[in-house]
Amino acid sequence: MLSIVRACAIIGLDGFIIEVQNDFNPRQGIPQFIVVGLPDAAVKESRERVRSAIRNSGLQFPNKQYTVNLSPADLPKHSTSYDLAIAVSVLAATDQVPLSPLEKALFVGELSLDGTVRHVNGALSMAYAAQQAGFEAIYVPEADAPQAALVDGVAVYPLQSLGQLVEHLYGLNPIPPFDRGALPAVEDDPYSEGAADFADIKGQEYAKRALEIAAAGGHNVLLSGPPGTGKTLLARSLPGILPKLTWDEALEVTRIYSVADLLRGGKPLVTSRPFRAPHHTISQAGLIGGGSLPRPGEVTLSHRGVLFLDEAVELPTKVLEVMRQPIEDKQVTISRAKGTLTFPASFLLVLAMNPCPCGYYGDPTRACTCSPSMVSRYQGRLSGPLLDRIDIFVSVPRVEHDKLMSDTRAEPSAAIRARVEGAREWQRIRFNGQAGLYTNSDMTVSDIQAHCVLVPEAKQLLEVSVRKLHLSGRGYHRTLKLARTIADLGASERIEAVHVAEAVSLRPVQMIGG
Repeated sequence: MLSIVRACAIIGLDGFIIEVQNDFNPRQGIPQFIVVGLPDAAVKESRERVRSAIRNSGLQFPNKQYTVNLSPADLPKHSTSYDLAIAVSVLAATDQVPLSPLEKALFVGELSLDGTVRHVNGALSMAYAAQQAGFEAIYVPEADAPQAALVDGVAVYPLQSLGQLVEHLYGLNPIPPFDRGALPAVEDDPYSEGAADFADIKGQEYAKRALEIAAAGGHNVLLSGPPGTGKTLLARSLPGILPKLTWDEALEVTRIYSVADLLRGGKPLVTSRPFRAPHHTISQAGLIGGGSLPRPGEVTLSHRGVLFLDEAVELPTKVLEVMRQPIEDKQVTISRAKGTLTFPASFLLVLAMNPCPCGYYGDPTRACTCSPSMVSRYQGRLSGPLLDRIDIFVSVPRVEHDKLMSDTRAEPSAAIRARVEGAREWQRIRFNGQAGLYTNSDMTVSDIQAHCVLVPEAKQLLEVSVRKLHLSGRGYHRTLKLARTIADLGASERIEAVHVAEAVSLRPVQMIGG
């Protein structure tokens, strides 16, 4: 008897419906269990898990011939998520479950030897695939039901065991669909875990203002200063002033973290902006993504959030340079012999570095022990093309002792976030849902011409700055974007001279790439 059950494969971040076709032959051939359709080792081993799970669930596994085909057969099959569908196909082929409930249903889950249904990666992407294919139900492990239920239009059934599923299919002990009313709201957790508050940072008013501008317009930042001046603390405080995630953004981020198996603490929905801070020994594949079966890298895991690279000059040059394309295109494309995958990578980049190998070049209280050539070589590890993609350059000086010892708290992150959200609202209205335009940093040259209207005094100041600072074309446009963001923070429709002056001050001559 032939049975057909549907499962789901994850390729990149997307789900693809897989037909699990099981041909059961009780009369001919040597008893065997064959799985075809480009299965990897984990899928081939499902034969033993399925056999033991069925028998230990009190069901029959006739020792006959089974041929299981995972269709389409030219698509590589990975992971253990096919276990449940293969087991159901065996039960259907041997007349142990009714066939009608299987027609519009998707089955996802790994099986333990005792029949328990275990967690798998990518339940949210699989639920999307089920919805788009018109399925009425998806059966998932109980632990994965909350994230699968984030997708409307398909009933999500949480499973504890294979035996429980069989009773449900026969209507003996129906499993209630997951209640979507129990899902969390995005507003429950507006801060990233471990994010510091700007009120706890002593001094550094200039740097905090620069990060406010960066958050308001989505601008990339380079923090440079001696060790111990607060560069890392400033970067970790940045997510706390970013706008709260919208529902669509939260689903985007959750989908990435679901596939990467990084959802923690029983939370089915990512409700705070990601903050990723990989060590400077990270590889190119770890940063961009890769592997024989490409997986998301740090640039994708920081999508809609912050990617912080501390000690940026210590990263290998090749690793740094591969970020140039994701910074510009807001996505990263990974090509392998088996195909090409594209991952989203719209992040706010924060680089931090010391000004020299000893760290004290330009420090007023401690002498630098580096020669001029050493300083030049050290700073030259960041290439001109990469620096030209940075909008804001901030010098983070040593904090004076009286400020450091003061009990006075600075402006809290909540107050700064309110201004940032006000500026983002101006941008939302201005761009009016244009595809690919979310913040001022996303503007193209034509968008800049349309939206960056300067008063005569501001235009004159910008012309002088371009000549004196020798700005490249990209540097000129980034300065205009910065001025537009500063004007938005001031609720100004036109860009004034004071806005241009502050934008120019954030692009020091010595750090400009063009």
